[in-house]
Amino acid sequence: MNARRVVADFGVFSRGYIRSRIGAFFALVFPVILILIFGAIFSGGSSEPVSVYFQNQDGSQVSNGFVSALNGTNTIRLRAVDTSQNFTSYLLSHSASDGIVIPSGFSSAFISGKAVNVTVYGNPASTTSAIVSGITRGVVNEFNLKRAGGSSVIGVEPQNVKSQSLKYIDFLVPGLVGFSVLTSPMFALVNISSQYKRDKIFKQLSLTPLTKSEWLVSKIFFYIVLTIISFLLMTLVGVFAFGAHISLTPWIIPFLVVGPLLFVSLGMLVGTGSKSVESSAVVGNLVTFPMMFLSGTFFPVSTMPAYLQSFAHVLPLFYVIDGLNNVMTFGNYGAALTDLGVLLVLSAIIFGLAVRFFKWRED
Repeated sequence: MNARRVVADFGVFSRGYIRSRIGAFFALVFPVILILIFGAIFSGGSSEPVSVYFQNQDGSQVSNGFVSALNGTNTIRLRAVDTSQNFTSYLLSHSASDGIVIPSGFSSAFISGKAVNVTVYGNPASTTSAIVSGITRGVVNEFNLKRAGGSSVIGVEPQNVKSQSLKYIDFLVPGLVGFSVLTSPMFALVNISSQYKRDKIFKQLSLTPLTKSEWLVSKIFFYIVLTIISFLLMTLVGVFAFGAHISLTPWIIPFLVVGPLLFVSLGMLVGTGSKSVESSAVVGNLVTFPMMFLSGTFFPVSTMPAYLQSFAHVLPLFYVIDGLNNVMTFGNYGAALTDLGVLLVLSAIIFGLAVRFFKWRED
């Protein structure tokens, strides 16, 4: 392999890429736009209390104390509904699913020790409903404890895993770095390899001293540089616009190198194996989109159902994003080393297959 030919092809390809404003936009600007959009949507959103409609049909001092205890959790914000209203109809007319009804006779039942139920409305598919139900059960248990004359023995002491609490943006930045590592080389190489084959450009390149490996390596180097630039832009936006807690460590560099190596090779392999530009685009999308949405790009894989988590562990992008999360967010270098090992093995296999099946001339 001749380094001068690799550098020369790198320069030619770089100038052509820079002239293409669409490629530069999707490689550098689009991920930053995604950070700004998702960061603005989710920044600090989890700290806002959940709005909950309630109806106090008892109106006694005891029931008012129950309402005060619910509000005192600072997790839910209660909105009163007049007792003349049909509560279920009121929720439906306000497109709401979360609600609490304190029945009449609540105070007398509490004082006499008779059973009484507080009705909690909710949607089983909603995360806010689970919060409302849990808070209400906690306050009910507190009132039952006081009614029985008991005292609290076991408490809870909150403790963060790190010195600062993690936010959504802390997971979004590594996820979108992985998004950039995947999409830019994959879409570009799938398109280039199929178009060059159709337009006989590979046949013309075969008449030059440039070898197949040198051509492919120059593309890998280009996308490594592009990935590093994209990483710096997204990190700056995440830190200065949304206060992301990101650890900048040399451990990040291997993932910014091995990731483009893997997906440049994969894109080349997909494009080479396709018979037309149209079919290569379809196959490229079939390969790319599951990785884009199921590898933890926008939401942690741990929040997915178990069967999707198992599927995510088959996707190469999962190990890029998981590795970046381990080094940038958690400082878990042992797990990051495992992710890097998997990526190195996959990269070696796919690079070898890409070189093996990549042909200057068609048979």
